[in-house]
Amino acid sequence: MTLPSEPLRLNQIGPGVSRSLTADAAACEAVRRDLGLGAIRALSAEVGIAPAGEGWRLSGRVVADLDQVCGVTLEPLPTRIDAPFSVDLVEGEPPVEDGEVDIDPDHDGPDWVVGHIDLWAYALEHLALALDPFPRKPGAVFVQPEEAAEVSPFAVLSRLTPRPEGEG
Repeated sequence: MTLPSEPLRLNQIGPGVSRSLTADAAACEAVRRDLGLGAIRALSAEVGIAPAGEGWRLSGRVVADLDQVCGVTLEPLPTRIDAPFSVDLVEGEPPVEDGEVDIDPDHDGPDWVVGHIDLWAYALEHLALALDPFPRKPGAVFVQPEEAAEVSPFAVLSRLTPRPEGEG
């Protein structure tokens, strides 16, 4: 199974493009497996892209009805995701200095694109970002199990080795 894809060539954007994306059952299963979810009952996105500055602004909303897995009880945790997103895009390759791309962690710059963009890829990225990284059912409490006393490997050997008479 492959993740859903909706490629859009940059030369097709013109004054702007809007798309409604809906995942079928096979696509929902692929996304569920990729994100490690319990289930995905519905997955859709509204995406628009229009010229902005020196490139484009991709904005939209991803909506999903899904089950995350409770990190404590391992039970399904029904979740509704309704996440708006916006990303600036510029055409070309990122600048490279000394063979490395310079990334400033304090500044979230535009995404660099060449030839086309995949609208589903951006929707799924923002779905993943909207998920709770530590899902927990209300009232679920993790109780640390008691640790077993460490068994020395020599204690096991002493039980296997016959002892001379007179030793206890």
